[in-house]
Amino acid sequence: MNRLNGKTAVITGGATGIGRAAAKRFIEDGAFVFIFGRRQEALDAAVAELGPNARAVKGSVSVEADLDRLYAAVKAERGTLDIVFANAGVGSQLRLGEITAKHIDETFDINVKGTIFTVQKALPLMGKGRFDHPDRIERRHHGRPGNERLQREQGGSAQPRAELGGGPEGHRHPGKRAVARATATELAKEALGEEGLKAYGSMTALQRMGDPAEVGAAAAFLASSDSSFMTASEVAVDGGLAQL
Repeated sequence: MNRLNGKTAVITGGATGIGRAAAKRFIEDGAFVFIFGRRQEALDAAVAELGPNARAVKGSVSVEADLDRLYAAVKAERGTLDIVFANAGVGSQLRLGEITAKHIDETFDINVKGTIFTVQKALPLMGKGRFDHPDRIERRHHGRPGNERLQREQGGSAQPRAELGGGPEGHRHPGKRAVARATATELAKEALGEEGLKAYGSMTALQRMGDPAEVGAAAAFLASSDSSFMTASEVAVDGGLAQL
């Protein structure tokens, strides 16, 4: 399938997990992909697997100068940009009494400000591009303890994402979300452990955790013209968890 043939994509948090799986799927569908992340070793490993249609840029979405370098690299090699997958995010299992100002600052710098500036700084390179932003693992919790910080971060980032519809010179850029929950990423494995993953998977209608590749497939759909009549929309890739 070549539904992204000739397209150029940026994927933040692209070295591991959902981002890496999405990069693989985008390339299989014909795209040229720039992955962006904070760990050089992970970026190098990802590019070695992804092949000649992948590039890596090291940096953090919380640092505007790093985002400027990312888009300068895109402009230098590709000229324009078609797809932005704002996938970078952080989270941890903290009870209310354990939260510190440092935790809050890190969460909002990456998950809220980072998402906004990832999209804002992409606009000059885009015409009628597509934006896709996934909700990260453990954003909806159904009363599970130890998730207070993430629930509050979700409330802080939802409204800015809803505002990301306008581009330069009055152009509009459709925003779409792949809402990924119960996905067996490295982040989820580190936070929950093997037993925790089994327990979380048992909460879904399908009685299992999702694979990052399944979220990547949904992201590729949202990034393609197959979703041309969708805007300001989200697709739940969660094994039915949201419906239970």
